[in-house]
Parts: sequence; structure tokens; C-alpha cells
Amino acid sequence: MPRLGFGVFQSTNAKASTAHALAMGYRHIDSARYYHNEEEVCVAVKKFNEAMPNQGNGKVWLTTKVMGNEHGTEQTRKAVDESVAIAAKYGLKWDLFLLHDPTAGKENRLEAWKVLIEKRDAGVLQSIGVSNFGVEHLKQIKEVGLETPEVNQIELHPFAQQKPIVEYCEQEGIVVEAYCPILRGQRFDDPTLQKLAKKHDVSVPQILIRWSLQKGFVPLPKSDTPGRIQANADLENFELDASDMQDLDALDEGAKGAISWNPVDRP
Repeated sequence: MPRLGFGVFQSTNAKASTAHALAMGYRHIDSARYYHNEEEVCVAVKKFNEAMPNQGNGKVWLTTKVMGNEHGTEQTRKAVDESVAIAAKYGLKWDLFLLHDPTAGKENRLEAWKVLIEKRDAGVLQSIGVSNFGVEHLKQIKEVGLETPEVNQIELHPFAQQKPIVEYCEQEGIVVEAYCPILRGQRFDDPTLQKLAKKHDVSVPQILIRWSLQKGFVPLPKSDTPGRIQANADLENFELDASDMQDLDALDEGAKGAISWNPVDRP
């Protein structure tokens, strides 16, 4: 899985934005059934693959997710089959398939997770994981003897560091993906962010993405603006030192710092 991804939630033109991200070097695109743009993403990736058939690093990692309102044995099977069919129409497969959220309740969550395992074992899916799962949701999977998710995608940035979830994932070998890594453009006037951006002569989003990478996360920045898409991937010319990381770590506000729905504590 490429360490830097590109998100397409609420994209005004997912096909164009995905195409530009691929041209700028992104090789990891994060979609979802809820976003209603799986097909747009697949169209862009197919065109890219056709234009770059011999590119050594041209393989694009594709992710999608199934929402809680489609959790449950038959509902999840139907949802997975629909998403798989969309990708197959363009000669593609989803590299990672996630349960989007824990809101369907314990029984439906577990049934949905069993379906992802079933589909993976049948060769229909590749890697499988979850999103927005808290520690208790992850423990419930383990307690009933099911295998641990490979990935947990959660809201993650300096203001909402979700430390208990991150620590549990690290203990269990679960890759942590970070959505909203650049705060959807909010709080860019924070003094610490401004100070570090000035120190390194980069943008605030670049500081935030660099923090996420140095933490060992897989950040999924999102933008529909070509210049920002490019800048968010331009991270090779600077590194945050220990003092910078400490300053950013000190911004944590726990659950209060979240800027999205963040349903990690749902029963």
C-alpha cells in the first residue's frame, strides 16, 4: 500500500481530481460507496493505466468502503458484489475493502466483517479492513475469534490524535490510515502550524501531512484544486525534527478536536 493516499469524499469532480492526482504521482485512491464516485475513480484509473502501460510504479492502489446501513450478511454481500462489478467493468479490482463505520451495531458489524472475510477467501477481494472503529469494536472482532482487520481508517490529525485507538492498532499490527489529515482547511491559523510552516517554508497542509507520515500513518489528503493536489504530495524536501513533532503532538484535544462525525464511540 502506498504511504500517501488521495481522498475523494465530497469531490466536485472525482474523475478529474483523480486523474490529476495520478499525474502528480499519487498511487493510492480512497473512495467509498457512500461517496457515489466509485465509477468516476475507476474511469480515471483505467485511462491512466492505458496511458502508462509500462510505468514500473504505475500500479494504483484502490480502496472503497461499505456503509453501516448496508451491514448484515445479505446486505453486505450485495453491496460488495455491486462495487466489485463497477471496478471489473474497467478491468480493475479493489485492493482494499473496508467496513465504513461501526454504526450498525455489534451483530451487524460482525456479520458484515464475516462477509468481507468470506469474499476475500473466495478471491473476490484482496485486503480487508475497517474504518471509524474504536478499540471496543476491534476487540469485539477478536473476542469472537475472527481475524483482525488489516487496516483501520480513522480521523487523525494533531488536534484529534485518537491515541487509544492508535496504540491498540499498533499492538495488533493494524495499519492506521488518517482521513481529514489536513483538517478540511480548518484551523490553519493556529500559531503552532503557522510557526512550523514558516520555519520550513512550506504550507500548513504539508506540515500536517508530514506529521502524519512521520507518525507512521497513511494520510489521505483531499482536494479538487490541482495546485494543492500537487503541493500535498511535495513532501520530500523537508522533515520535521523532534521539537517540531513535540509541538504538534501537544495540540491534541482528544475527541473535542475532531472535525468530522468520528463515530468511534458508538455502541
